[in-house]
Amino acid sequence: MRIISGRFSGRRLNAPKGTNTRPTTDRTREALFSILHSRGDVEFQGARVLDLFAGSGALGLEALSRGADWCLFVETDAAARGAIRENVESLGLFGCTRIHRRSATSLGEKPAGVGPKFSIAFLDPPYRRDLVGPCLLTLHEGDWLVNGAIVIIEQGKDEVPAQICPFEELDRRSFGDSQIGIYRVDPS
Repeated sequence: MRIISGRFSGRRLNAPKGTNTRPTTDRTREALFSILHSRGDVEFQGARVLDLFAGSGALGLEALSRGADWCLFVETDAAARGAIRENVESLGLFGCTRIHRRSATSLGEKPAGVGPKFSIAFLDPPYRRDLVGPCLLTLHEGDWLVNGAIVIIEQGKDEVPAQICPFEELDRRSFGDSQIGIYRVDPS
């Protein structure tokens, strides 16, 4: 795995050992970020990013490489948190990252200690465990996201896309055995 573009382009990333995580492939990540860039309404420069079910942290680290200011990685698996720490250290990103050892489906209210609300969120949960709905609900109820925030969800190709207010689906694409949905937080 490597960073695709931005100031850390080409840098290698560590992935957690074992089978508890399923990192997004470089190819899928490259396609995803290309789609986000071409949309014209997703701004990484200065963004505050949430990387939920973070695994290696590749999605959040890619966003930081492309200009995001800060990223909160949320991950329960110890090996994955170790890989995120190694990646953050190797890229020298300690001042603009934090790792939460919490379940992304029960975050509760956004604590003041993590700063302002987030403008971009990545959700890459284990496939076929029905975790997207509860995660979106906790993000909404816990007031984690700004109005107009972009939420990117990776799911198994055969999973039913999430339909939870106030998340409006903007785009959906398939990549191999996965699908990626792009949503916007719509307060209306």
